[in-house]
Amino acid sequence: MQTKDGTTIEILPKIKNATTEKSKEILIKMLKTLKNSPFKNLSVANLKSSKIPLFEIFISMFLEELTVLVRNGIKSDYISKEENLKFLKGKLKISEQIKYNTIHKERFFVQYEEFISNRVENRLIKTTLQFLYNKSKLNKNQQRIREFLFVFDEIEISHNIKTDFLKIKLNRQMKDYEQVLLWCKTFLFENSFSPYKGNDIAFALLFDMNLLFESFVYSYLKKSSNFQDIKSQDRTHYLAYENGIGRFRLKPDIVINGGKIIADTKWKILSEDKAYNGVLQDDMYQLYSYGTKYANCEKIYLIYPFDELIIKNSYNYFKNKELKLDILFFDVYKKEFKGKNIEL
Repeated sequence: MQTKDGTTIEILPKIKNATTEKSKEILIKMLKTLKNSPFKNLSVANLKSSKIPLFEIFISMFLEELTVLVRNGIKSDYISKEENLKFLKGKLKISEQIKYNTIHKERFFVQYEEFISNRVENRLIKTTLQFLYNKSKLNKNQQRIREFLFVFDEIEISHNIKTDFLKIKLNRQMKDYEQVLLWCKTFLFENSFSPYKGNDIAFALLFDMNLLFESFVYSYLKKSSNFQDIKSQDRTHYLAYENGIGRFRLKPDIVINGGKIIADTKWKILSEDKAYNGVLQDDMYQLYSYGTKYANCEKIYLIYPFDELIIKNSYNYFKNKELKLDILFFDVYKKEFKGKNIEL
């Protein structure tokens, strides 16, 4: 985040045995697993110096993507215009001609199409460049942004960012724009990943560690486990029904083998000093609703990041020991479960 006096504050996730540089590296790897984000092409090689803030690294990556786009050519589009001209061009608008030019016979109120690069996607890129030029503190990034602003000189800025993002047309011809526009959305919306407000904060790009941890564990299971069917944020069940219509949709973090295994991830360090070691009652209720609504559910897991303590807690939701919940720990540093793995 950046304060109003220009101070940059970098908050890294607390990871056992990890140096500052290693924490950055792990954060990058977690970001790469996020769906619909610009981070998939991030490389650990960008962390050559741990002294460079992650924000500046993100700017550099955006500029790299933009370099490829500009090299391939900025897209133009036909824009419809209406003007009162001294010469006939395009289609004469009869009603407007009568309204405005009854006296000025020498003028023509016309509608025509012009092939220009001032399309919505380019306006959002120009807006992002101007925004980042005021935020970046790295000379190299500032210089490259100035060069791109020259390239986009004839393009206007966006006056309604949210509306313009809704107007984007990402067809096959616009494939080159996809990653660049994901970066634009990340920077221009600022709080895309974690809402934050503060009187002294000028700009904040924060990440919801619960979301990152969930994505990281899900990605690991997809690549490393023997389970064939793994879904993230499954939305097929409801907690209740009203006149046959589902209400209160359930969204478990990870669903395996059609609901035989259900897991929720929590970015939270458990402790022996807390009641139930810090496992929240609300989380237990939530997992219970998952286990009962997925009729074939056999195992439920709560997954926490590994710190130092492995708590071998298991709970049974029924006295006959059906529907068992186990606490698991995932080491983001080594990318492995500690103590026990997910199993049927």
